Amino acid sequence: MSTTEHSEHSEYIDSETGKMGMWLFLFTELFLFGGLFIVYAVMRSKYGEEFHHAALELNAFIGATNTVVLLVSSMTVAMSLTAIQKNQPKLAMILIFCTLLLAGVFMMNKYFEYGHKFALHLYPGSDVMRNLPHGEIMFFGLYFLMTGLHLFHVVVGGILLTIILLKVWSGKINQEHFLLHENGALYWHLVDLIWIFLFPLLYLIT
Repeated sequence: MSTTEHSEHSEYIDSETGKMGMWLFLFTELFLFGGLFIVYAVMRSKYGEEFHHAALELNAFIGATNTVVLLVSSMTVAMSLTAIQKNQPKLAMILIFCTLLLAGVFMMNKYFEYGHKFALHLYPGSDVMRNLPHGEIMFFGLYFLMTGLHLFHVVVGGILLTIILLKVWSGKINQEHFLLHENGALYWHLVDLIWIFLFPLLYLIT
């Protein structure tokens, strides 16, 4: 095997290992949120009426807006990966920047939503929360835990996409070397997928 062939073979192995590692990481994240969804399902079956009453305090319009925002951001990040594979780095950077803007819109909406809950003293440990029925306390506890954990993943995804943007700009991510970009897009799709489950569970309780 020539030096060139050996180098190409090594890059292929590194690429496949990187993809496998990312998929394993994504599965662990799905197990984490899957466990929370199971806890939510058990608590909702036990406190159905109280969960419904507590959910009325959530703004379904903001939740729906954030769902659309994340769906569009998944599209832009996928298009950015296609652009880099077609050797269109400028287009890829524009699309990554659009994804980051959409992530910012999502976080801004969550800021206002959390702000409203804190203004009403509907947060764990507050005097108002301690006087609520147990089922409503459980609902808001799960609401802050799951949406807060998801928001953390949005921030991590934003940092990762910023790194990818800088690497595309410097040429380190290009038509032949885009594993980090591919893994970053997969991670962002996971963020989107989790929210697609969170939105109806929390905001559309009937």
